[in-house]
Amino acid sequence: MILETIVTTVDAAGAVNYAPMGVEWGQDELVLKPYRETTTFANLVASGQAVVNLVDDVLCFARGVISKPSFPSHAASVVRGQVLDAACSWREVEVREADTSGARGRFACAVVHNGFQREFLGFNRARNAVLEAAILATRTRMLPIEDILAEYRRLQVPVDKTAGPREREAMALLTDYVQREAAALQEVGS
Repeated sequence: MILETIVTTVDAAGAVNYAPMGVEWGQDELVLKPYRETTTFANLVASGQAVVNLVDDVLCFARGVISKPSFPSHAASVVRGQVLDAACSWREVEVREADTSGARGRFACAVVHNGFQREFLGFNRARNAVLEAAILATRTRMLPIEDILAEYRRLQVPVDKTAGPREREAMALLTDYVQREAAALQEVGS
């Protein structure tokens, strides 16, 4: 099963990278598959450690996919890394096996510490829609932009019906980003 998380890694200089990422979930092992050109990939190769944060605030996901955000966080207990203050719970992991030969790496990680801050509230229809919109925002250069815009119109419906302020803000950020991407692609194509 793949769960949507925010993975934090740290580079040699101590800079923290926050990356929304679907992670193959297991009790004692998690598998991370970052693309080769990402900071997460480089940091995992260099340090072999990460923190996988379970977060129910979709605004963190929205900001994470459209920018290089910095979130309030604190030091992990066992690994060199950061735990998001917004995390409901987290897993501190160490890479046990890495395959870095493809376009995406495959890092099989052992869970070396679990942490818990509060109950996970889950995702209502609006939160699910924002998560899907966030994933689509990362695909603007891979999928037809007209298809993404059509899907955004469909995803806006549950946001309008069931969202709170954080979900509305997240969807607005993502929609603005995708519309700017569409305009840039149209400009390049003309």
